[in-house]
Amino acid sequence: MANVVVIGSQWGDEGKGKIVDWLSERADVIVRFQGGHNAGHTLVVDGVSYKLALLPSGLVRGKLSVIGNGVVVDPHHFVAEVEKLRAQGIAVTPDVLRVAENAPLILSLHRDLDAMREDAASNSGTKIGTTRRGIGPAYEDKVGRRAIRVIDLAEPETLPAKIDRLLTHHNALRRGMGVDEISFDALHEELSSVAEHILPYIDQVWRLLDEQRKAGARILFEGAQGALLDNDHGTYPFVTSSNTVAGQAAAGSGLGPTALGYVLGITKAYTTRVGEGPFPCELHDEIGKHLSTVGREVGVNTGRPRRCGWFDAVLVRQTVKTSGITGIALTKLDVLDGLDELKICVGYKLDGKEIDYLPASQAAQARVEPVYITLEGWKESTVGARKWADLPAQAIKYVRQVEELIGAPVALLSTSPEREDTILVTDPFEG
Repeated sequence: MANVVVIGSQWGDEGKGKIVDWLSERADVIVRFQGGHNAGHTLVVDGVSYKLALLPSGLVRGKLSVIGNGVVVDPHHFVAEVEKLRAQGIAVTPDVLRVAENAPLILSLHRDLDAMREDAASNSGTKIGTTRRGIGPAYEDKVGRRAIRVIDLAEPETLPAKIDRLLTHHNALRRGMGVDEISFDALHEELSSVAEHILPYIDQVWRLLDEQRKAGARILFEGAQGALLDNDHGTYPFVTSSNTVAGQAAAGSGLGPTALGYVLGITKAYTTRVGEGPFPCELHDEIGKHLSTVGREVGVNTGRPRRCGWFDAVLVRQTVKTSGITGIALTKLDVLDGLDELKICVGYKLDGKEIDYLPASQAAQARVEPVYITLEGWKESTVGARKWADLPAQAIKYVRQVEELIGAPVALLSTSPEREDTILVTDPFEG
């Protein structure tokens, strides 16, 4: 029996929410191990839609859900999302939700800095395309050893010195940007007002997960964003501020890497990305509009439109290697229904030379040109298919071609947002 790490194999928005929800029914513990409330999951259960940004998807199923130390936590958003779920009839208590005591906090000053930088970058033409939610600045303070962490809310006697240290840094930045400084009292009140709402949930997550593992619990590690947004292995600098590859599940939860088992890469049957950065297979034609419209390609929490293009096997093949993907969950195959022909990117041309990888150089990434193969499309609907026999022959051929090109098998195939519309090939927990 394997613990399962779920990651996005592209630039995020691959449909992880449904797959994590589908797997969470088979799991005992669900863990978020990186990112913040910049990553949205939509779960559709019995026709009811649940939109999550920070909280683990397992809460909808009443499973023990854990926010690991690798996550940056906006405490006010945490409270708001808990209340939102409760309003939808979901019980959220410390019995089912735990937050790592050593997780860093996102504060209003982080959101301010994020927005100011993005505005300045927009004016200079160097915009990254962040969500302006303070994720990056919060991670900067973490590695700069000046972050205020969840546990600090439980120690009011030491909190003032930590506030002073943080404000020394941020107020210097604000002065340089010509923005009003933040007072000690304002930040202290911001922290004090939320402490009682989050402290009941804190725990030594590393110990909790070790105990669960030793007791034989099935642990599901839920990643946010996608592996191509990884701070090391993604399309730098157009990436997120954390590591999003599967290996981060260990560091971001406190459970050692030997506890990680099956790595499931959620993979969309075409390619999308939100924000700025290279996108070799991006389509600006009617097919691109079709994928966007039929696939409802709009960010869950941000409302930002997603850029769309053909399936890029080069990128996913690279992610299979950098994350050690065991198998993939192929999603949104139904969006390709009705197209006369389909293209798959199998390589790139860089300055006239064919290559089989995405180069690390930002300049080279901007110059690569996709090399495509063309496959026949299908006219029949794949929506709601629950076994291979329900799929058109050409759809099966497309899936098999994807498997061959990326070097990983399809473990699950999703054919609609409904959790039951899933073809199971391999149970990752038994893998």
